[in-house]
Amino acid sequence: MEQKEWLGAPSATRAVVVGGGTMGADVAVVLLRARCRVTVVEPTQALHDGIRQKIASNLQAIDRGDNASLLDLAQSIDDVDWHKVNLMIECVPELLQIKRDLFKALAGKVRAHTLLASNSSSFPISQIAQGLPTQARMIGLHFFMPAHIVPLVEVVLGPATEPSVADALSAFMKRCGSVPILVRKDVPGFIGNRLQHALGREAFALIQDGVATPEDIDAAVRFGFGFRYLAAGPVLQKEHAGLDVHAAAAATIYPSLSNAAVPAAVLSDKPKNGHLGMKSGQGFYVWDDQRIAAEKQRYTRALQASLRILAEDLPQIEP
Repeated sequence: MEQKEWLGAPSATRAVVVGGGTMGADVAVVLLRARCRVTVVEPTQALHDGIRQKIASNLQAIDRGDNASLLDLAQSIDDVDWHKVNLMIECVPELLQIKRDLFKALAGKVRAHTLLASNSSSFPISQIAQGLPTQARMIGLHFFMPAHIVPLVEVVLGPATEPSVADALSAFMKRCGSVPILVRKDVPGFIGNRLQHALGREAFALIQDGVATPEDIDAAVRFGFGFRYLAAGPVLQKEHAGLDVHAAAAATIYPSLSNAAVPAAVLSDKPKNGHLGMKSGQGFYVWDDQRIAAEKQRYTRALQASLRILAEDLPQIEP
């Protein structure tokens, strides 16, 4: 099918985000900033006012406060007029059966050209789509938290996904100001999380072996090679440095890297002991309410400053 049959301009598109949690609300901001009309489906009525206020505040912060008028909230998918919807993005809890049940229910409600996307960070779209008549137009659309600030979004094709769906969704997300990348094979963790976990495996192995403290690991990434990633990714950066140098260093270092098939005990023991990070007040660092608030503010400021640096490399929002 031709791309124009799937999605048009954001301002001519009606989207539904199912799930009004942190991710769902932030995904709504991504769409609304490009003047896409959005309905957020959140079953808990008591949360609706808070969701509306959060979305409005985030839009106001980027001088698009007027776009909040394009937001609607619904309590159930049964309250949505699906015959007018072009795009559905699922942001429900990360439980496979919940996702399958949702897409199964939608299969009998949506029109033939409604594009169906899942924000799942762990389940391949092929697992969610298994046995459904809508498989050809089901696709992964994986955002990174906070979704309205981090530009990257992964467009994940399943084996049954129509290629034109991926093309249309990628073009649409660019017009919303995001940076879409195509994940051409439905591998676990997609691209971003696989790269993060490869780094994490080595980081926690170094802590486990007493080579470095958590603080020094964080400093090595933030103020060392990670600092350069703002300007160039790991492939382009080695183009600058020289692939001969990198290949020679890799031949020396690769044999000593961790290839553990399970997380290092220094990591896996933390949840067992109730040490979950900020949510429990203890992880590798100690947290109280004041420190959490300060860290979240610092983190957001750093991300927003990074966006300003990357501005010329980001797609322009085109309603």
